[in-house]
Formats: sequence, C-alpha cells, structure tokens
Amino acid sequence: MSNAIPRMTNLFLQLGLDADEAAIAQFIKSHQLPTDIGITEAPYWSDAQRQFLSEQIGSDASWAIVVDQLNESLHEDAVKAQSGL
Repeated sequence: MSNAIPRMTNLFLQLGLDADEAAIAQFIKSHQLPTDIGITEAPYWSDAQRQFLSEQIGSDASWAIVVDQLNESLHEDAVKAQSGL
C-alpha cells in the first residue's frame, strides 16, 4: 500500500481510477447508490477495490475518513430524495 496522504484524489488513484477533479465528480454523479446499498456492496467495484475499501473502513485507518466521504457522496441523491429535498 502507498504512503499517499489520504485525500479523495489519492483514494481514486489507490482504486485505479481517474483522479482529476472532473473525473471524480463525474464518477460520483454517475455511480449514485440507493440508501440500502453500502459502498462495499456497490456492483461496480472490482474485487480488489472492494477489498481495499472494506479493509480501510474495518481498520479505521487514516483512509477511513476519505472512504466515508466517498460513501456519503455516492449516497447523496438517495438521501436527498428520501428527505424530500
């Protein structure tokens, strides 16, 4: 694992995804999840990506905060719809 500082761009690099701001925004916009699907249950992750995300959340590692931020972003539309916003 890399010693990269946990930031959203570095998380995307760790996941092997395009990490520029526009690509991150587009990924989040096009990969929204319903509230009942956890980030690690999303169908679009590879096994390696899913394992990395699970390990970071489970170990409460420094990456956990950034993974949680991604999780919140991926559920944003569903949460807004649920709350009537």
